[in-house]
Amino acid sequence: MLETILNLYRSFLSGAQLIQTPATFTMKDFFQILVVAIVVIFLYMRFIRNTQAEKLVRGILLFMISTWIISIVLIALDFEILGQIAMYVLTGILFSLVVVFQPELRKLLVHLGQTKFMFKNIFTFKNNNAEKRNNSVKEITEAVKYCSRVKRGALIVLQKSDDRSFYNEVGTSINAEISAELILTIFFPNTPLHDGAMVINNDKIAAAGVLLPLTEDPKLSWRYGTRHRAAIGASEISDSVCIVVSEETGDISIAIDGILRKYDDITSFRDDLEKLMSDDDSETIDNAFIQNILKLRKK
Repeated sequence: MLETILNLYRSFLSGAQLIQTPATFTMKDFFQILVVAIVVIFLYMRFIRNTQAEKLVRGILLFMISTWIISIVLIALDFEILGQIAMYVLTGILFSLVVVFQPELRKLLVHLGQTKFMFKNIFTFKNNNAEKRNNSVKEITEAVKYCSRVKRGALIVLQKSDDRSFYNEVGTSINAEISAELILTIFFPNTPLHDGAMVINNDKIAAAGVLLPLTEDPKLSWRYGTRHRAAIGASEISDSVCIVVSEETGDISIAIDGILRKYDDITSFRDDLEKLMSDDDSETIDNAFIQNILKLRKK
């Protein structure tokens, strides 16, 4: 045990010497660091992110990095005893991680033991976002369909960026996975959040009860209520997509670039929603798409 600790201590000292002599840093060292970083990021995204241990991991990493920097500084200033104590503390933390993260390590080992692990978790890693996006489209469509059938008013904003300058941040932060049940609960009549807008960002419900700016277009028909005017207003000054369900008629509409389109059936709504929530950011495709589907229908 003591020999293992001493070996770790020597490796930390070697790292400190490497930092003090950047001239010895080579492309080989850079490649090794890059490989380690990729592995750490993959494990974090696959097994730690959005779990109960996420905050704990961040705290431990911050404490370990701080302790390591302090130990290097102390050793550089010839405070050998304090520097070694800091190294021993850091070594103890490393060994304690096995106990702290026992459930996560067990989960990792179970995944490693599964057949086709490499194919399922590495080669299809890029498809995870697409699957999540398809699930979001499905859940939003189901909620909108139900709201339309029972004539329950709803206003959903799909953000393409993290810009919050276009709306008043009066609302409640949620940061939850998208589900039809949660959407219907938020827009249930007489609840505190049902009158405001729901904001969806990065395939998550970011907030609810949000206040949006109303359009100032004087030519807008008097038949449009507050929800429709808010949807059009938000789409006029941002790249967001706004979904509206009328409380009076149950009509479903989408607003983009200040243009509102009403949908007669849920199938065409879902088809357009899939395109709007796709990862394709091509400006040409977006412009052509908007010109083709977002035109006012004169009844």
